[in-house]
Amino acid sequence: MSLLKRIEACHRYDIGKFMPFLVAGERLGFVRHDLAREFGRFPSVFTATDVALSVKDHLSQFDSRTAAIDTVARELQARGLVTGWRNEMFPVAQRFGAKPLFDLERALVPCLGVKAYGVHLNGYVRDGDRILLWVGKRSDDRPIEPGKLDHLVAGGLPSHISPFDNLMKEADEEASIPKELARRARPAGAIAYRRDMNGHFRDDTLFVYDLELPRDFTPRNHDGEIAEFTLMGLDEVEHILATTEAFKFNVGLVVIDFMIRMGHLTPERSDYCDIALALAQGAA
Repeated sequence: MSLLKRIEACHRYDIGKFMPFLVAGERLGFVRHDLAREFGRFPSVFTATDVALSVKDHLSQFDSRTAAIDTVARELQARGLVTGWRNEMFPVAQRFGAKPLFDLERALVPCLGVKAYGVHLNGYVRDGDRILLWVGKRSDDRPIEPGKLDHLVAGGLPSHISPFDNLMKEADEEASIPKELARRARPAGAIAYRRDMNGHFRDDTLFVYDLELPRDFTPRNHDGEIAEFTLMGLDEVEHILATTEAFKFNVGLVVIDFMIRMGHLTPERSDYCDIALALAQGAA
């Protein structure tokens, strides 16, 4: 593994394994062929053909569309075809900022391959000329990537909350960062990737924030999602990313971007352009 291969792994998928998911004539996602047939068993809500899965046109309003799709989602969960139910609704739209066409239970997001968004915070400390990054270790009972290394703060973006407000909520829940300190976080761009993961099409965008923390700050988790935190130098973080699978798959993208912005990775590296341009390929 290398930093470049770490990035490339987040942009790997075979589109032939999926078919378009359409709502009101717009492609909003990609769904696996066998799952499309399962959705098609609910003809009052979906139409499944050999080339696409579509939501019925009579479900033309946000509320009716959300309710109908949620009914199907709960039935598929009861059958064991949908796992990891979160009781958390995500907005589904053609692009960020557009009016959502419906809300969808989070567990269904990868099943339909719709765009999803999240927030990631690089919480760091300056120690002279060195930059140290707070790294969390995910609890062993997490439904996705249990026990893997993670950011100080990260989370999906549910309906009816802005990215920054969601960051404030997650900063409190995941790391006990006081609100007046968390508000110093600065937006540092967005990173997108498309990946085949566990047989589903992931189409994710991560809003990135940086927060310089006082040297005497110690994070504490109280939502049970993070088992422990460790303050690591960027040399150590880079080594772990480049030689192991210890980090959660998408965290590597954000951390590599951070290391470029902080000047830890420089154009003097022979692979610098490959790494920087590979990060940009997911822009959408």
